[in-house]
Amino acid sequence: MATTPRHIVWDWNGTLLDDNHAVVSAVNVVCTEYDREHVDIDEWRALYKRPLSQCYASLLRRELSEQDWARIDVLYHEAYRGLLDSCGMAEGVPHALDDWARAGGTQSLLSMWFHEELVDLVTARGLHERFARMDGLRSSIGGGSKAAHLREHLRTQQLDPAEVVLIGDVLDDAHAADEAGADCVLVTTGVMGRNKLEAAGFPVVDSIPEAMKLLA
Repeated sequence: MATTPRHIVWDWNGTLLDDNHAVVSAVNVVCTEYDREHVDIDEWRALYKRPLSQCYASLLRRELSEQDWARIDVLYHEAYRGLLDSCGMAEGVPHALDDWARAGGTQSLLSMWFHEELVDLVTARGLHERFARMDGLRSSIGGGSKAAHLREHLRTQQLDPAEVVLIGDVLDDAHAADEAGADCVLVTTGVMGRNKLEAAGFPVVDSIPEAMKLLA
């Protein structure tokens, strides 16, 4: 890191929340609907990219209409919601968040999961008071880029991007940080493998405790 950041913007799914089994199960519900054989986490990591509509076109080996994409979005999210209670927190959570706050750092949460559900989920897990702000997706269908959301997230908090690091698990996190002028650390705990993440040029680590060591 060029400078020691003062603020962390955390991603949620795949970063703070250990949800890979729920993701793969939900993807396989879509596969069943479209007569595609099921995938495991390694195959999903190999296929995963943004925009998600293109990712699912590759997965299902077909062009997708707007109606297909809307149906896939519903199928995935309904299945994923049903498994949220079975998802634990990532290694080092919440201790890493508490250690950062004790050291004088601030932190917020920015997710592409639906905003109201995100707030309820984080609150139910007793983590909400650790974040200066929580922002999720406020549209009805997901799958878009995080870049504009990050810029607005920083602007609303009057944060200098040069003093911010985003910690996430996919290339979209890296692209969003790069566009906003923030730093980034990527963790291999989510839906993208190390080889893809390293292409972004940001540090790549295998856990949140490892990420925190880079910020010291």
